[in-house]
Order: sequence, then structure tokens, then C-alpha cells
Amino acid sequence: MRIAGIDIPDNKRGEIALTYIYGLGRSSAIKILSQSGISVDKKVSEWTEEESNKIRNIISKEFKIEGDLKSEVRLNIKRLLDIGCYRGLRHRKGLPVRGQKTKNNSRTRKGKRKTVANKKKAVK
Repeated sequence: MRIAGIDIPDNKRGEIALTYIYGLGRSSAIKILSQSGISVDKKVSEWTEEESNKIRNIISKEFKIEGDLKSEVRLNIKRLLDIGCYRGLRHRKGLPVRGQKTKNNSRTRKGKRKTVANKKKAVK
């Protein structure tokens, strides 16, 4: 089944399947299903066409998802880079933005380790 241009898996429960859409998490998926009157445990393959249309309408009216959300996030980061604030500088350097320590961790942001060799001592 396609919702918002994304193929959501038919063999999963509705609550989990909706999280395949960028911008929807578990809590928002549960909220959408409760508004449309569909059981959280009901699998996507069991949804009727009417139920899936209800879900599409709720998502399009109330949530910013996929391309719109991605472009908004990109613009927010670009704004931080342009004004040169602390968070913008951290984005530019590729370091953690939200105050995490970097001595031991943050390999995801920093990338693969770059080994720095020691100077060799001069032989007498």
C-alpha cells in the first residue's frame, strides 16, 4: 500500500507500518490510527480502501512529512550555518551538536578514526 508516496509493508501492524514514513513516529502513528478509528493491532493488509483513505487524509491535513519536512530541516541547518552560531559551527565541523562529549564517543558524527603517530626519538 502506498501512503504519501511511500510503500508501507502489508505484513506489519498499522502502528509500525506508518513509521516507515519520514516524519511519523510511534506516537503520531497511534494518534492517526485512533483518529481514523482503526485498531492499532490491525495489519495493513486487512485495511479497507475507506480506512486507508481516512489515514491519507489525516496525514495530509495534520502532518508535515517526507520532502516538505526534509527541506525544512535542511533550511534550518543552513540558517544555523549562515548566522555562525555555536550549533552552526558544530554542524560545519561535523561534530555532535547537542552537547555530547567527544573524547571517547561520537564516532557516528566524527567518522572513522584518524590515527596520529608519535614522533620518533632521535638516536644518540
